[in-house]
Amino acid sequence: MRIVRHWQSTPAAARGAVVAVGNFDGVHLGHRAVIEESRRIARALGAPLAVLTFEPHPRQVLAAPEEPFRLTPFRVKARHLAALGVDILFVARFDRAFAARAPASFVADVVAAGIGARHVVVGHDFAFGRGRAGTVALLTEVGGPLGVGVTSIEAAGTGKQIHSASRARHMLSDGDVAALPEVLGRYWEIDGHVVAGDRRGRTIGFPTANLRCARILHPARGVYALWAQPHGDVEHWYPAVANLGRRPTFDKTEDLLEVHIFDYAADLYGRRLRVAFADRVRSERRFDGIDALKAQIASDCETARAVLARLPAPDTEASAALPRRQASS
Repeated sequence: MRIVRHWQSTPAAARGAVVAVGNFDGVHLGHRAVIEESRRIARALGAPLAVLTFEPHPRQVLAAPEEPFRLTPFRVKARHLAALGVDILFVARFDRAFAARAPASFVADVVAAGIGARHVVVGHDFAFGRGRAGTVALLTEVGGPLGVGVTSIEAAGTGKQIHSASRARHMLSDGDVAALPEVLGRYWEIDGHVVAGDRRGRTIGFPTANLRCARILHPARGVYALWAQPHGDVEHWYPAVANLGRRPTFDKTEDLLEVHIFDYAADLYGRRLRVAFADRVRSERRFDGIDALKAQIASDCETARAVLARLPAPDTEASAALPRRQASS
């Protein structure tokens, strides 16, 4: 997948694509429906399949939320889009100047002249431009004379089960990671660099690879069964158990994901680690001492192994479908 970060200077080879437009936070089943329709049209036209997204997420610029809210940071989002077979990812820098752009200007200058879209596909409630005043009807009205076809699709899912990022966030905040595949079509995941912890896990027989979570959206605190994949090992997902929380037994205050990978001995410090959450084992709690904690960890490991034994590992083909380059075009 080719990444184009400057729509003002789109290379000729990236022009003329069928483009799915949106934030695509979570790359959930609703987003995938938009992309699948884009793929169908692209094949019919013999055109590349592209996505136009916005970074940072508009909510970060316009609403300045106090708490993390993104389901998929850019790196993760790009990975999932590449796995879906997207040829080109257009990344428009979103700032207040971009937000103030008139809707007609967005269509004419960004979509038509900038990235040279041949056809765009959006959700039925797609809104854009200053004050989110742009509608699908306006997109069609302005885009048509400029040679840009427009298709909108209805929401995926039914009734209260519409697939949406907000629904996925509620599930995540409740710790209901087992239900997230109903919305995402896959396990919810994070990745990051393994950082040094207290190294206490190694001394009690359960060494962990630690990821900081304080500044990212994450599930409710507790113990989880999950799959782990060290960077560079895209063919394998390893079963694991992890505690996500502040480690109250040791009076810690920072959220940390402590991942114990079963039957794995390599040192992961400083490497990137990707983890996919399969199910919640229990909530976080304080223990009276090390012996009680060790006994509970052993029990958690047994539970997590049993959970993962009946669940499939994440798609290894999706794991390998990484963007070809992250540099600007």
